[in-house]
Amino acid sequence: MVTTSDSAWTADDVPELDDRTVVVTGANTGLGYEATRVFARKGADVVMACRSTDRGEAARRELRDGDLRGSLDVAALDLADLDSVRSFADEFGATHDGLDVLCNNAGVMAIPRRETADGFETQFGVNHLGHFALTGLLLDSLRAADGEARVVTQSSGVHERGEIDFADLQGEDDYDEWDAYAQSKLANVLFAYELQRRLDRAGADVASVACHPGYADTDLQRRGPEMAGSRLRLVAMKAANAAFAQPAEAGALPMLYAATAPAIEGGEYVGPGGLFDMRGAPTVQQSSDRSYDRRRAERLWSVSEELTGVSYDLEAAATAE
Repeated sequence: MVTTSDSAWTADDVPELDDRTVVVTGANTGLGYEATRVFARKGADVVMACRSTDRGEAARRELRDGDLRGSLDVAALDLADLDSVRSFADEFGATHDGLDVLCNNAGVMAIPRRETADGFETQFGVNHLGHFALTGLLLDSLRAADGEARVVTQSSGVHERGEIDFADLQGEDDYDEWDAYAQSKLANVLFAYELQRRLDRAGADVASVACHPGYADTDLQRRGPEMAGSRLRLVAMKAANAAFAQPAEAGALPMLYAATAPAIEGGEYVGPGGLFDMRGAPTVQQSSDRSYDRRRAERLWSVSEELTGVSYDLEAAATAE
């Protein structure tokens, strides 16, 4: 159910972002690339957090050919390796005074079972745990922003079929690539909402917002079939994208709206408001019933702290502010 609509909103409506610092994970391709382009066009200093700095630099060179007022810097961030996450956060904190927007955008979708460097199932480890750790480690930078900072966590409409299987979070006993993806995307929304509740209790001037892109044509859909070596699935996916998907530029709009629209409040969920919530201008929507389960969210938070070793010092945040 859509609760708030802004049917005419486009990337041109993103406000001026001069002197704002933005981090976008997965900025070298797809939704992250398109959001980065708009942020920089509006004057933001964007840190392109990429697993491959070579691909990140190639994307930066392409973007620099456009009409950009802001700056673009590429930094190494592998969400499948918590040491890399910590290194990125340490380097960012040492070189930046604050962080205005963190876009937790990077992800993998419906891939064969793999494990991260820390032994997590890759979809859960990258899509949720890596971003959980990153956000916690950048909390001081977010608190140091001049004005309200925002954390935008990219989910998917597929979260609606998701369950958090606490008995088998890593898919060791039973693994289905789509179930694992749905679990990770539900975890994204649970995290975004629980983060907002904790920020509110601490009185921190940071807003946490979840979003989803609808059905957008990106490289995300291709990786699963490619990793599985399924040419048939790859052909079918490309055909479906060509027939039904909106371009990546449109898919990036909910993230841009969640990150910059003045009307957005913490704890909201943004997605395209057109046909079946798969395309169209961004709107504030309702996510699945499971995503509002506070007990599930609190349990996931505790498990995520235990697995990553990252705790959010929000009581200290309240004292500092």
